[in-house]
Order: sequence, then structure tokens, then C-alpha cells
Amino acid sequence: MKVISIVGARPQLVKLAPVAAAFAETEHQHVIVHTGQHYDADLSDVFFTGLGIPDPDVHLGVGSGSHGVQTGAVLSALDPVLETEQPDWVLVYGDTNSTIAGALSAVKQHLPVAHLEAGLRSFNRRMPEEHNRVLTDHCADLLLAPTEEAMRHLANEGLGHRAELAGDVMVDICLRIRDAVLAGEHPLPALPEGIDPSQPFLLATLHRPDNTDDPARLSAIIKSLADLPVPVALLAHPRLAARAEQHGIDLAQGAVRVGRPLPYAGLVAAVLASSGVVTDSGGLQKEAFLLDRVCTTIRPETEWIETLEGGWNHLVPNPHEMAPTEWSNLVTRPVPATPHGTPYGDGTAAQRVIKLMEQATSSRS
Repeated sequence: MKVISIVGARPQLVKLAPVAAAFAETEHQHVIVHTGQHYDADLSDVFFTGLGIPDPDVHLGVGSGSHGVQTGAVLSALDPVLETEQPDWVLVYGDTNSTIAGALSAVKQHLPVAHLEAGLRSFNRRMPEEHNRVLTDHCADLLLAPTEEAMRHLANEGLGHRAELAGDVMVDICLRIRDAVLAGEHPLPALPEGIDPSQPFLLATLHRPDNTDDPARLSAIIKSLADLPVPVALLAHPRLAARAEQHGIDLAQGAVRVGRPLPYAGLVAAVLASSGVVTDSGGLQKEAFLLDRVCTTIRPETEWIETLEGGWNHLVPNPHEMAPTEWSNLVTRPVPATPHGTPYGDGTAAQRVIKLMEQATSSRS
């Protein structure tokens, strides 16, 4: 079986790590295509070295651009690659522009598509990620769902016959790196100046257009973080840094200490050292959950509804509209007494993904 994995952004590289490791234990041919959607070394290169992912077999180098420009560039660059390789499966990950472009390029060439992390829904059609995941699910041949809830979404959209419950490969890599951090194999990286890891602090990220593109909203959210009574280590995504500079907003104010994004193992170590997480990232919500840290999500909805049960995650679309004491008490709340269970699987999803693709290949023969 020959499988091409198409990746291009940080969350996809993290998901690729356990999948690549699982393929390495088989006789299957696994070809990695990196679109270059995230070209910043902090968001791309360090994940290959830090997570032991093989170097990409093909690097398209599409870089940044509007959604249409970026998606079109990936499509244009992928067509000849897929035409030459003729894989048994094109495996796409998550919900980025690289995902939908990879799926479309494959479908147009009548190549089977498997979608890892299928069935997630925020039901917010303003999010480009929502367009990408819905369209990818509807054109893919094999839908590898991470949760029972994702399976229900796919069934409701008439896609249940293509869906399989695979579990979440993020659990595989997160638990592996967590154990390595706790064993001392990955020391805590340098945090932003002013953050003392021996004292309580919050870890924060912010990058979604709904939060960064309106200068008044971004300024208000940063002020809500700045007014907190504990230090906030804000790992500034390039998008956030660019928008703040464009809007003339100083990120380093009040309690906020600004740093750069961390390699995955460093991020896991930082979450474990923190008292809690404040984010608008889908991935970091789940990582906080898996690492037993409370999360406050600056969004009106989440794809990962399981994280909300028991108070592990709270949705706060407008923190600047909350009373200061209420906001402070929320983000500094203690870990819930109720364990959160294992709704995302047991850490063996990557092996199951390969097995499901093998079975689907056999059924086509």
C-alpha cells in the first residue's frame, strides 16, 4: 500500500508524527508532502526535528497568502506530484487550506482520499476551518473520526457509511511526549522573561482571525489578559504578532509576557508547568485536557465538546465583557475533582488508522 500524507501547518505535523512512526513499522510506502503553508521555522521545521518525523519527500513551498491564493497554490503544485506518484491513498489531516487542496487535487484525479480527524464541527460558518473540514469530509472516501460525537455528525450528514471510529492520533503523541517530559527527557524551555515556572502562571495563545483582525477586539482581549493577577506567558503566533504590529497594539502589557511559539515537546512541558491555559486554538484546548490542566477558550464554540464536561474547559467569547473578578476567578480556577475520562482514545489511534486503510484497500480489490 502506498500512502501520501499531505501536511502544511503545525497541528498537522504533530498528527503526522505518530502516523509516520506507525507506518515505519510496516512494509507500506509512506510519502510525506509538506505544502509549506506554515513556513516559519517555529511552526514547521522544529516539528520534524523535535518529533522524529522523517524529512518531507516533497516540499511545495507555497508560503502565505489569502485563503484563495494559498489553496490555489497548493492545488496547482500538488497536481503533478499526485499524478506522478499514483498512491493507493491520499491522507489529509485536519482542517487547513492544505487539507482541502489535497483532497480536491486527489479527487479530481480519481485517487482515494482518507481524512484524518473527520467529523469535527464547530457549526460556525465564519471559520475557514469549518469550510475546509466540511468540504473535505464530503469529498473523501474514508472518514477517520476521532470521537463518537464526530461519528454522529458524519451520520447526520449522510456520511456514516464512509466513517470509521479511529480515535485521536493527538492522544498518541501528547501522551508519549508527556511521559518523556516527566522522565526528564525534555526540559522546560526558556519561557518569556518575567515568567517564573516555580510560581503560578497561565499559558496563552491567540491566533484566530475573529480575535486578531478587529483592532478594537484584539486590544480588549489583550487588556483582559493584562489585568489578570497572575503572569501570562503569551506565545505569540506570527499572525498575532503581525496583526498587533499592524494595529499598533502592545502585546507586552500588565501581566502579559510575550514569547515565541514553542516546539511541541516544549509546549507540553510548558503546559505541565502552568496553572492553566487561555487560548483560541483547537489543538491546545485538547492538549490542556489530556495534560490535566484547566483551559479557558476565547471562542463562542468548540469542536472538542468533550473538554467542556466537568468544567475542564470553559468557553468565553468576550472576556473583556466579564466582570474582572469573575474573569480572574474563572481562569485561575482549580483542576476539577472529577476525572475527565478518555473520550479521545487510548493512544493507539495511528495503528488503527493504518489498519482501517488496509481494510478499505482490500475491500476495493
